[in-house]
Amino acid sequence: MTNQLAIALGLLIALFLGLDAIVFGWSNTLFLAKKFADFVEWLAFWR
Repeated sequence: MTNQLAIALGLLIALFLGLDAIVFGWSNTLFLAKKFADFVEWLAFWR
């Protein structure tokens, strides 16, 4: 991964988080965090 790509990806993630905080009140980020936690738990079961 080049530096330019890493910076662009970091800015895109920061933009998404800022937009979610301002417009949606963190609801999308919270939803994704809960789904990710469920996925990790499911993955640990199959380990």
